[in-house]
Amino acid sequence: MKLQDLDIIVTAPPAPGWGGRYWILVKVTTDTGITGWGECYASTIGPEAMKPVIEDVFQRHMQGENPENIELMFRRAYSSGFTQRPDLTVMGAFSGLEIACWDLLGKDRDRPVHALIGGRMNNRIRAYTYLYPLPHHDINEFWTSPELAAESAAEMVRQGYTAIKFDPAGPYTIRGGHMPAMRDIALSVDFCRAIRAAVGDKADLLFGTHGQFNTGGAIRLGQALEPYSPLWFEEPTPPDNIEDMARVARNVRIPVATGERMTTKSEFAAVLRAGAAEILQPALGRAGGIWEMKKVAALAEVFNAQMAPHLYAGSVEWAANIQLAASIPNILMAECIETPFHDALIRGSIRVEEGFITVPDTPGLGIQVDEALARAHPFTGSDLHLNMREEPCDYQQGNNFAGGAPPLEI
Repeated sequence: MKLQDLDIIVTAPPAPGWGGRYWILVKVTTDTGITGWGECYASTIGPEAMKPVIEDVFQRHMQGENPENIELMFRRAYSSGFTQRPDLTVMGAFSGLEIACWDLLGKDRDRPVHALIGGRMNNRIRAYTYLYPLPHHDINEFWTSPELAAESAAEMVRQGYTAIKFDPAGPYTIRGGHMPAMRDIALSVDFCRAIRAAVGDKADLLFGTHGQFNTGGAIRLGQALEPYSPLWFEEPTPPDNIEDMARVARNVRIPVATGERMTTKSEFAAVLRAGAAEILQPALGRAGGIWEMKKVAALAEVFNAQMAPHLYAGSVEWAANIQLAASIPNILMAECIETPFHDALIRGSIRVEEGFITVPDTPGLGIQVDEALARAHPFTGSDLHLNMREEPCDYQQGNNFAGGAPPLEI
């Protein structure tokens, strides 16, 4: 069996667009006619520029190869061009293709992916969700309203979720780490207070920041949140400032989580060695794929750290996250996005029920991709998957994070 054909589908989730502006799906077929699906969480360049990158990685390092040879293909891509260092764009391309290889290997052997990477450790995975506006909420007001966030949190707990994530501390700016405005710290405290009051001890609070703060600012914010006992303080500083993140971890009594913008065991190992985080959040469509993150999970075990796969993408990457989570002993939880489009794209083959995901035992990733649906929603915009603003932190009028990008019109 050899890898033969590649098809790339860029699909755009309907408004309001939770999960990003577009999802890059890859369909890989072998010379024996078996098809595997993957998802490339690659967002540093636009999808039309990303397509030839994916094609090049496939043709140069994978086409004609036995899909079993995951390690060999990874080393080819990782070493490409005499680099042998993490590269977000190349690894974004390879990761989706690697996921597709596991999907087709599982189908060929009539076994779920987790059975091929060590077997099933967990029958079900604890789920967490970001707080999104409820249907009756004003979508613009929501991001700066503790009361609306608390309503959303209470509804998520009613549905069975035991962990909820939010990030009111904006802005999401290209200018790097900044000192948070005092009103942003106050708003963050108000969010924690309101949400904690709404959910009590029925759910953990997960506080996100998307690497927006300098070290001192992250420490000030984190210490202000300590009375509400969040389960994690996510990416308090930019992800490449590992020593600074470690300083935050030493000075804030909230576990630090990081990883959504990182790739390969090289970057995750540096975080663990520095003591910068004890919860790792790989996005499998960017971080190197399933096998590479299986290695990272083993590294994390040595440091008594846990895994919580990140998701701000489509349901194919989600399926890969679940297969990894099923096979490792140190899974904490996995992020989920429940929209009708996420569900329809995989024909409801994986779902959150009472706050947990039951691991599928069907072959491959355990999903049935609706290819016609994916093709029926082509991406026609010019935005990247997520956008960062150029304006600096506003210390007078306040900041509105807006979930990372202005919402699409509904």
